Amino acid sequence: MKRLLFLVCAVALLTSACAQSAPTLAPGREVTVDGKSYQVITVTQLKSMLDNKDFLLVNVHIPYAGEIKGTDLFIPYNEIEVNLSKLPADKGTKIVVYCRSGNMSGIAAKTLTRLGYTNIQDVDGGMEAWEQQGYQLVQAPK
Repeated sequence: MKRLLFLVCAVALLTSACAQSAPTLAPGREVTVDGKSYQVITVTQLKSMLDNKDFLLVNVHIPYAGEIKGTDLFIPYNEIEVNLSKLPADKGTKIVVYCRSGNMSGIAAKTLTRLGYTNIQDVDGGMEAWEQQGYQLVQAPK
């Protein structure tokens, strides 16, 4: 009987602790880079964010393979440091990066984080995941 009571109390305590901590968790996962971090978001989260856009959307994929409607800038993932003048001077500005599959944008997010940007989000799966969700890409003539 004591074991059962202990088990019931333990489950109740864990359930309560989880319920209390859940609202404070940021959506997506956090990636740490040299003691700093950026967030990884889903394409569904990005789609929702685009409805009330309050961020800079940057396509870092090379070569050009299309884009998500609402893209503000194109900066090759491996040329972030030489294109800082294109980015906001305020390093707290929310910047969302994406590429074709998520590999290049992961590198770009790490670079921006190392450079002191504090509000970086990387789109998990990039344009491939975007299309898999049924969302359309834009093909701008080059």
